[in-house]
Amino acid sequence: MSKNVVIGVSGGIACYKALDIVSRLKKKGINVYVIMTESATEFVAPLSFQSLSQNYVVVDMFEDPKTWEVEHISLAEKADVFVIAPATANVIGKIANGIADDMLTTTVMATKAPVLIAPAMNTNMYENKIVQRNIEFLKSMGYYFIEPESGRLACGAVGKGKLAEPEKIVEYIEMLLYKEKDLVGKNILITAGPTREDIDPVRFITNRSTGKMGYAIAKAARDRGANVTLITGPTDLTPPSFIDVVNVYSAEDMYRAVSDRFDKCDVLIMSAAVADYRPKEKSNIKIKKSDDDLKIELTRNKDILYEIKEKKSRQVVIGFAAETNDVLENATKKIKKKNLDYIIANDVSQKDSGFGTDTNTIKIIDKFGNVKDYPNMSKLDVAHTILNLLVK
Repeated sequence: MSKNVVIGVSGGIACYKALDIVSRLKKKGINVYVIMTESATEFVAPLSFQSLSQNYVVVDMFEDPKTWEVEHISLAEKADVFVIAPATANVIGKIANGIADDMLTTTVMATKAPVLIAPAMNTNMYENKIVQRNIEFLKSMGYYFIEPESGRLACGAVGKGKLAEPEKIVEYIEMLLYKEKDLVGKNILITAGPTREDIDPVRFITNRSTGKMGYAIAKAARDRGANVTLITGPTDLTPPSFIDVVNVYSAEDMYRAVSDRFDKCDVLIMSAAVADYRPKEKSNIKIKKSDDDLKIELTRNKDILYEIKEKKSRQVVIGFAAETNDVLENATKKIKKKNLDYIIANDVSQKDSGFGTDTNTIKIIDKFGNVKDYPNMSKLDVAHTILNLLVK
């Protein structure tokens, strides 16, 4: 069933960014309803929001109703999440003091949905003690806030007060829309992407991993309330917001990063494709082409999961086996050798499965040898399937 988000737009220069928020939500199949204050209409016309949301935009409390419903109650009840972006000092102050004198503040008072407030204002206004008191009070009452960013403001001042980027606000909305917060308080450590092993200053050994699977697991775990740390090799992806990110380069870097954090985690999900070998000697200068063949002697890297098994106590450890043949046999060997609770096996030679794709076809094997096959599905669905193991 499609989710409903009500967006309240108050009167600030950042109003135009709210258009981007609406557009991004609609592209994700989310129903969007917009309420504007009269001041907001001085910056952006309601028709712009109406065109993007494909729903009538409400401004005036006393205009002729478009339906037989009591409008502010109807929107308040429809909302799965209520967002105010941008939120001015005026609107924040009204909500904090129980003032409901326009359609936006009236509807906020009537909703039982999670309310996300994204402030945007002049730096001095944002830092004003009264504004900060109002924000802290609303946080204590269960309202969610997304911090404004620092930079050059419309008034010419430089400081904190810029509306958070629409992409980041949409990510926060998605977190609130995911109702199953069944991993709250759990510390989940996830590895993702490839590692690189330098041959010389311009060449390296790597693999085809893009990090999509690990990043999907990090997003899913975050949405379910976990404290997420993502250890990532070099990728072209933007990590999910609101998690801790540790960037690493080589297999040795990843080994150290995992080892340093393993004791404090409840779950380790090792989805990174770590290089098994590295050049025995790295050249400090570019190796020049010659008429002879080039031979590079390789030496083994540490097997992170094998090394970490001696430190395992209460943790649940999940590994991945990306195979091209004898998938089940090879994965089963790994789960025993590395003392894993589960291993996620997939045939990376299959179409629409494995490296670089947006979907995956997996088998999940537990430490008792039980095997379950899953159909091809999105990597985000795969991520939630894996996390369901933890809840059980």
